[in-house]
Amino acid sequence: MSQRRMHADQLVSDAELVRRLLRAQFPQWADLAVEPVASDGTSNAIYRLGPLGALPGIAVRMPLQLGPGKLEQIDKEHRWLPQFAANLPLLLPVPLAKGAPGEGYPAPWTVCDWLDGENPTLDGLADPVQAAADLAQFILALQRIDPSAGPAPGAHNFLRGVPLARRDARTREAIANCDGLIDTVAVTAAWQADLNAPVWAASPVWVHGDLAPGNLLAANGRLSAVIDWGGLGVGDPAVELLPAWNLFAGESRQAFRTSLQVDDATWLRGRGLALSMALIALDYYRDTNPAIVRWARHTMREVLDDHVRTR
Repeated sequence: MSQRRMHADQLVSDAELVRRLLRAQFPQWADLAVEPVASDGTSNAIYRLGPLGALPGIAVRMPLQLGPGKLEQIDKEHRWLPQFAANLPLLLPVPLAKGAPGEGYPAPWTVCDWLDGENPTLDGLADPVQAAADLAQFILALQRIDPSAGPAPGAHNFLRGVPLARRDARTREAIANCDGLIDTVAVTAAWQADLNAPVWAASPVWVHGDLAPGNLLAANGRLSAVIDWGGLGVGDPAVELLPAWNLFAGESRQAFRTSLQVDDATWLRGRGLALSMALIALDYYRDTNPAIVRWARHTMREVLDDHVRTR
């Protein structure tokens, strides 16, 4: 299975490379079958070790880029996810081993738990209101973990958790670049409105940083796991509100907000961030990742509709 090229500096891997790396570094897994996993993800190529349905499952994550913050992403996942696992109400992919560069591949890589499930859709959830409450409880549990030693936002987590003002220039650049693809007047007005929300003045908290449907798993119609922790850091909790517009709607959106008990300013910052991320994603991936483009357009529609409903 060939990998979609999304980044100018994208690293290439395949099943044979993974087999060679396992033989050289982790011979205990060298005899397992290696199968590439189809994914719309933008950070890692994923490989499944062992026959499908085997328990416990194992996955190999091969970074698609080696640039600012990428090494720190891997290090922080290996440091923090094993500690978080026992304190969070949804599953997460606990790292089992960290591979070193080798066999011509220049980046470190990760062996971790394989978690079964499907990326959720609103229609596919058995009870969207329950799913909203479940995800809110996960977010609150993460926020209760002591953040004092956690990393502040930076390149390692795509600046998730910083004030919206730090995203202003890039967001407006994306709007300009997408002229003709979107209603630039409407999105500019929406962005400006939420940009004016009061900044987060309390202590920073742990944030996953990228709660998109592609980073959630559901089993039997119920949320079961949160994956892809590259956005992990400590900062403004508004970033955790993204599912209000990228997944939930109507009653489930309200249930999500009620369960989290966020103040009005945080809600507006979350909405502004959802719009900013969607715009930047559309600008960057419009020719390379149709699934991300669909997600971005869906999120923008939900944000703009929300602005109309709440005027």
